[in-house]
Amino acid sequence: MKELQIIYKNISELNPYENNPRFNDEAVKYVANSIKEFGFKNPIILDNNNVIICGHTRYKAAKKLKMNTVPCIVCSDLTPEQIKAFRLADNKTAELADWDMDLLNQEFADILDFDMSLFGFMDNIPDVNLDLTNDDKYSTNIQIPQYEITGECPTLEALVDEDKCNSLLGKIEQANIPEEIKAFLRKAATRHYAFNYKNIAEYYAHAPAEIQELMEESALVIIDYNNAIRNGYVQLSEDLKSLVESEEENA
Repeated sequence: MKELQIIYKNISELNPYENNPRFNDEAVKYVANSIKEFGFKNPIILDNNNVIICGHTRYKAAKKLKMNTVPCIVCSDLTPEQIKAFRLADNKTAELADWDMDLLNQEFADILDFDMSLFGFMDNIPDVNLDLTNDDKYSTNIQIPQYEITGECPTLEALVDEDKCNSLLGKIEQANIPEEIKAFLRKAATRHYAFNYKNIAEYYAHAPAEIQELMEESALVIIDYNNAIRNGYVQLSEDLKSLVESEEENA
């Protein structure tokens, strides 16, 4: 097998494939966020004429970030037909993979310093499984997570990581800026509280009814689908939201 060589090319040298059948505009911002956070770790694959085989989304993300050069791999060993097949296969095979939701949520529980919604995930919350057994594809039936005691009750400190927020607050206080700007930035800094939803679920299971109710209203757990929407826990697309509202009107 031929060894791969990564070379850096000026982004102006790259040519998108004019017949690219993949719609990728919605993914560009998430890929750009990933590149910005972690670096450009996945090279763009080109043919001998610098036409993109794989990596159109990365190319658009790099342009969005105003990058001058990007890492590339030139496939000089493939025939034109192989290139066409590879281009389609690379996109299609990614669609065939699925998530193990239990393992995914375990991974989320260990990621405290990153907002995973920046990369296309919903906020780091326990999984909400759509009930796909109903023949009505527009059904809003869901399986609500069952909050049962599985271990010791976590401490309050274990429910949220405040380190990033506190670090940012310290920088704000030291900044030589007007007080009204500081006040605004203090509020914005609270976005960096990293909630551990696995521990929150355990804490909720141990809590008395009054605390449970307040946690539900704070969108820390999901008990009722409609309440979850009102409390901001479930993020709906505009189309799904319209369908829900239509169902309520026709009920």
